[in-house]
Amino acid sequence: MQKKALSVGMVAKRCGVSVATLHFYEDKGLIHSRRNQGNQRRYAPDVLRRVSVIKAAQKVGISLQSIKAALDTLPNQRTPNKEDWQRLSENWHQDLSDRIRYMTRLRDSLSGCIGCGCLSMTNCPIYNPDDVLGSQGDGPVILDQASKE
Repeated sequence: MQKKALSVGMVAKRCGVSVATLHFYEDKGLIHSRRNQGNQRRYAPDVLRRVSVIKAAQKVGISLQSIKAALDTLPNQRTPNKEDWQRLSENWHQDLSDRIRYMTRLRDSLSGCIGCGCLSMTNCPIYNPDDVLGSQGDGPVILDQASKE
């Protein structure tokens, strides 16, 4: 027995997203629909779980690009099951841990920041760590680079 296809409005309501979000996800290849005879989008019921997985991953800071890459590893564009989610989340764990460490270092270096960075180009732990710009000489090195692009 084939399960009833869902309209875009019904999926949006059930998932708590806008219709535009579903269209965006579809444009990015994250979800898929088929068209009925009236050329209206229809989604398989398992799209509800797929959108939920996308939203959960986004909520913890995973980019749509990473989510798509992970979902593309599933055979036949199927919706992730519990085991798939476990594997996908393990793969994202290291990335999140790295970002947490980076953000912690950034937060901890904020007390050494004077705000704009230009008053201490040799000592800015955020904008110019280890004075990497010092080797390029005095003056507005970054502004000079921006004007050349």
